[in-house]
This record gives sequence, structure tokens and C-alpha cells, in this order.
Amino acid sequence: MEACATALRRELTGAFSDDEKLNEERLLPGQKRLRVVVANPLHEESYQRIIEREPRVTLLNDLSLLPPIRHRADFSGDPEFRRTPEQQAEFEALLDSADALLGIPDVDAAALGRAVRSNPRLRWVHATSAGGGQQVGRAGLSPSHLERVTFTTSAGVHGSPLSEFVVLGILSGAKDLPRLLQLKSQRRWSERWMSRQISRQKVLILGFGGIGRAVARSLSALGMSVTATSRRADAEHPDVDRFVNVDELTDVIGDMDAIVCALPGTDLTKGLVGERLLARVKPGATFVNVGRGTVVDESALIAALEDGRIGFAALDVFEVEPLPAESSLWTMPNVLISPHTAALAVDEEAAVVELFADNATRLLDGHPLVNVVDTVEFY
Repeated sequence: MEACATALRRELTGAFSDDEKLNEERLLPGQKRLRVVVANPLHEESYQRIIEREPRVTLLNDLSLLPPIRHRADFSGDPEFRRTPEQQAEFEALLDSADALLGIPDVDAAALGRAVRSNPRLRWVHATSAGGGQQVGRAGLSPSHLERVTFTTSAGVHGSPLSEFVVLGILSGAKDLPRLLQLKSQRRWSERWMSRQISRQKVLILGFGGIGRAVARSLSALGMSVTATSRRADAEHPDVDRFVNVDELTDVIGDMDAIVCALPGTDLTKGLVGERLLARVKPGATFVNVGRGTVVDESALIAALEDGRIGFAALDVFEVEPLPAESSLWTMPNVLISPHTAALAVDEEAAVVELFADNATRLLDGHPLVNVVDTVEFY
């Protein structure tokens, strides 16, 4: 890692002229190089892989200005890391020299806003998370900034591990995991009971982006009847039996044995899963959230868990994170809590790097980028 850091620091020492720094036409199709500042910590092999995949990229970084990396895909780094005022000035100067950023600086909307406003040459920012659009929305950028800079996310990278968490949640609800754990803790051999077969169940997937598609693939393979939301009236997918519009949810949700939320956090989705919708669920339904916590009205969900409308919930995201210690969700036996960690996997960083490299090639060759953020709804 030190060898890599030294090489990258050398890239920063006066190798670029003032004329080049002022050139705002460098991102036209056919350009020779793309200056990329890596704004989130990565492992050395990730730097190497980007250069292998797209040699026209010049990676710029100073590892002393980034928080130490603790594990794979630790894009935020050590939360105890602090820069000195001098280091902060160096970091911002580095960001202001980029054509593109790999990662949102400090994974912070305010830092992203500063970087975009201060660097007129910046044309592309790639977020290492699937939910980077929310940070773009919170960055307070003007329409001209949003038009100048293209923002992309790592949506789709996390689909497989999140779909496995969904399977865990639905199986836990169907096989009554809380009851099994309670009996084990009591060392009690109870009477036998009938469990539910998920192959005979119906599931509703809220949100059919990259995560929703991965979830549908996994659940369809297990024999579940899959209904999913779509804005398109003519939507079709081999893993989905039926598509419905969001306006139809209250009409169909009562038939569902399980509900999976894979929606992004936007103004339109905020509180969508609330009292009105939960009043119509089939008693004992399983609820899994791998989208965003803001989509769910937690007070309404807690009420549904208490009265049995929701029999079991597996939650990876919450309205407030970290989940406050006083939240009653912590003490509910029919709730599985994951600290927003279900998407993490050993190959996540590699997948993010491959996606970034592919988009860098697209940009350099003048082709449309994938996973572009909608700068109206910010997802």
C-alpha cells in the first residue's frame, strides 16, 4: 500500500500545467486522459484494476488525506479520522483539480456541494453506494451545477447480498424464527406446529431497480409468486408474475404473505409504507426493508408489529441511523435488526471498481453512462 501511496503522491507534484488546469474541454469524446481524484479509501488492488481496465485514467490521491480503511468496501473509513486544517486545505485543492471524482468526498453531502461549486472543470462524480443520489439531493446544488456534472451510483452492485438478506427475512417469518429462538432459550420441547411454505406464498416487491430485480430472481427461484411495482403499464419481467402501479397498492397488499421494500429514499417515497398501507396487510405478513428507512413510517410499523398485522420484520435500514437505543424495535422478538450492513460483501469493492472503470471508458468514448442519478427525484 505504501508503494501505491508514494506513486500516487508523485502524480500530484507539479505534473500538470496551468493551461491544462484551466482547460474545460477535456471531457469531450476522444480526449486522451481523464483526471480522477479518488475521494474514498480503496485497497491498492482497486487502484491497479482501474488502470488495467482503463489506461486513459490518471488516478490522483494522497492516502494521508483519507481515513484509514478498516475492511473491504470501507468507503467511509475510520470514523475517528480527522484532518488538520492544513490537510483539509490540501484535500480540497486536490478535489478541485479533478475532471471526475471516484466517491463522494467524506461520504458527505456538504463536502460534495463544496467540491462541485469550487471546481468548474468537474464533470462526473461516481458514488460508491447505491443511494448516492440522496447525497446529491442534499448537496444544495443549483440547476446549472446539476446540468454540468453527471452523477452516477453503484446501484446493482449490492443486489445479490441484499436479495440473500431478503430470503433470510422471509424464511425467518415463514418458519417462525422468533418462536424457535424462544423455545431454545427456554430449553423447552413444545408441541409441534405447522410452518408456512414460501413456495406457496405471494410476495410484493416495492421498487424494481437493480435490487428489486435481484430480489425477484431469488424469490421466483424459490417458487414464490412475485408482484412488483412499476411506473410502466406494460412492464414485463421473467421473474415477475404481475406488475402494479403504486396507486394500486392498497388493492393488492391484502393478498400478500410478504412485502419487500427496495425503494430509494425520495420525496415521493417518504412514508409510503405507513398507517394507510399497513392497515390493509394480511395478518401475520412478513415485512423486509432493504431500500431506505425513510420509506417506512416506523411508528406505524411498530404498531403493526405489536398488533400482529406484521408477524415478522427484517430491517436493514431505519428512519434514523444508528437506530436510537430507545427505539422499541430493539426489544421486539418479532424483529430482526441489521445495522445497515446487509449489502456488504467481500467482493463489493471489486464490483464498484469494475462499474466505475466501465463508466470511465464510456465517458472517454462518448457513450452514455450507466446508473445516472435522476436530478429531479435524486435516485
